[in-house]
Amino acid sequence: MPWSLLGRRLLWALPTLFGVLVVVFVLLRVAPGDPVAMMIGPGATADDIRALRAVYGLDRSLSAQFGVYLGQAVHGDFGRSITQKQDVSSLVAARLPLTLELSALALLIACVLGVGTAMAAVGWRGAPAERGVDAATGFVTAIPDFLWGLAGILFLGVLLPVLPVFGLLDSDIRFDSRSGFVLGESLVRGRFDVFGSALLHLAWPALSLALPLAAMIARVLKASLLEVLAEDYILIARVKGFGPWHVLWREALRNALGPALTLAGVQFTFLIGGTVLIEKLFGLPGLGNMAIDAVINRDLPLIQGIVLTFALLFIGVNIGVDAINLRLNPRLRG
Repeated sequence: MPWSLLGRRLLWALPTLFGVLVVVFVLLRVAPGDPVAMMIGPGATADDIRALRAVYGLDRSLSAQFGVYLGQAVHGDFGRSITQKQDVSSLVAARLPLTLELSALALLIACVLGVGTAMAAVGWRGAPAERGVDAATGFVTAIPDFLWGLAGILFLGVLLPVLPVFGLLDSDIRFDSRSGFVLGESLVRGRFDVFGSALLHLAWPALSLALPLAAMIARVLKASLLEVLAEDYILIARVKGFGPWHVLWREALRNALGPALTLAGVQFTFLIGGTVLIEKLFGLPGLGNMAIDAVINRDLPLIQGIVLTFALLFIGVNIGVDAINLRLNPRLRG
């Protein structure tokens, strides 16, 4: 992919975001249920409901509501949450760091497990161990992340209580995070008790998200490695006397990472989306947990802000993956 195409991808991000905004805005307004009627008391009169609808601009036409919202969104104002009575931007900014840390930790685990599994399978090719690894990756791929989460809660949190399975920190730990990035900030501030507690609380949620992605990375990377190992330069390396594991790690891996990296980048966007259920299961105060509450309460401004944030993350990750591919493979630059 030439660099000019990467630039066009950046330009296409704006109409993509606009399309996401239009679709979400319209769907939320045509869906059944009145958010004002859900939040107001049972003794409210019709005049009370009309007055509250006017406060949130829900008494206007659909086109007028969209025009107002689009003008505000361009300036970074995503409205005010109906249920929490706070600016959507501040609510999203407070919850997003934990979701990013959870997703990044899950991606790191998935890459380590995926690359290690693929290398082991190729190193053992032709042996019974290879068939065992292939069967294991197929089994792991077939199970969604939330089922891994439920299994962890049952076995590691209830039957064998070796890991905490609810919340972010132990109840006796107090930590006033300034940035929201609890893992990173606790290390910088030397609060290793906070870092250890948060890491233990995030361990199984991150692993639940990582396992299906790790299995997919392993399968794709294994196929790519087998293709690379058939190249002439690999034969030359073997003739020079390099051992099989040296050839695999030092010669083949770099050139085989492209397809696996692309897969990891694309699937990372789905991994971020998977935090919605995982955060709810484990009681983590992240953006995904808040998204479910917003949908249940029909909090239209908050839902729109969260969806737009996820869309920005998806677009940013995909463009970032393209840039990394261009960096690793000069042949794509044109």
